[in-house]
Amino acid sequence: MVETPGTSPLRLGAHVAQEDPVAEAIARQAPLVQFFLGDPQSYQGPEIRYPGGAAALRAAAQEAGVDLYVHAPYIVNVATTNNRIRIPSRKLLQQHVTAATEIGAKGLIVHGGHVNKADDPEKGYDNWRKAIEATDLTLPLLIENTAGGDNAMTRHLDRIARVWDAVAGAAGADMVGFCLDTCHAHAGGNALETVVDDVRAITGRIDLVHANDSRDDFDSGADRHANFGAGRIDPDLLAAVIRDAAAPVVCETPGGAEEHTADFAWLRARLG
Repeated sequence: MVETPGTSPLRLGAHVAQEDPVAEAIARQAPLVQFFLGDPQSYQGPEIRYPGGAAALRAAAQEAGVDLYVHAPYIVNVATTNNRIRIPSRKLLQQHVTAATEIGAKGLIVHGGHVNKADDPEKGYDNWRKAIEATDLTLPLLIENTAGGDNAMTRHLDRIARVWDAVAGAAGADMVGFCLDTCHAHAGGNALETVVDDVRAITGRIDLVHANDSRDDFDSGADRHANFGAGRIDPDLLAAVIRDAAAPVVCETPGGAEEHTADFAWLRARLG
C-alpha cells in the first residue's frame, strides 16, 4: 500500500529502475520515485520502457497515488561553449521535457553543467539563459547543485546565484526550480549548517531534495553517494537539512527496496 499523499509531513521516495517505477514505489511504500528515461550517458533520446508506454505509465502512477520525477541524462550540459555538446544537450533536454510531461511527471531534474577551463564563466550563465528560452517548458525544470569541478556552474553558491540571475531574466523562468543534493553540497564545499538558508536566499525555493550521505570528506569534489549513517556527513546535520528544506525527498542511495526502506526508517527516526 503506497502512502497516501498528505498523510505524512515527509514525502519520501527513491531513485529506482525505469522499467516499472510504480512497482518500485509500491515495494518501498513510497509516494514518489525518480528514474531515468533511457540511457543517462547517451544522446539517443528518451525511452519509455514501461509496458504500454507513456499513457499507461501515467495512468498507473495516478491510480497508485505515486508522483513521478525524471532525472535528465548526466551528459546534458547546456552551459558549455562547445557547440558539439551544447546543441545536442539542448535538443536532449527538450526531448526529456516532452517525454516527462507525457508520463505526468512532477518535474525534470538536470545538472548545472560546466564550462571549459579557459572560458569566461559569464558565457556559461548566459548559455543557461538561452537554454531556458529555447526550451518549451511544459513541466518544472529543477536545476541541481553538483559536487565537483572548478568550472562547474552549480557547485559553489556564488555561481548558483549567477545562474539564477541569468535564468530569472529568461522567458520561461517561472517554470524553473531548484533541487538540493545533500551529498553534492557537502562534497562541493557548501556548509550544510546553513545551506538551506543560503540556497533559499538565492533561489527563493527548494522544490526537491536529493538525500544522500557522502563517501568522501567535505569539499572533496567527489560525487559518491552512501547510505544514511554510512558516510562522512554528520547524521544529525544530514537530517536537519532534509527537515529544513521542507520539500519532497528522493533518496539516491545505493541498493534496492530493502536498502532504501532502511534509509527511510533511519531518516524518520531522526526526524521524529
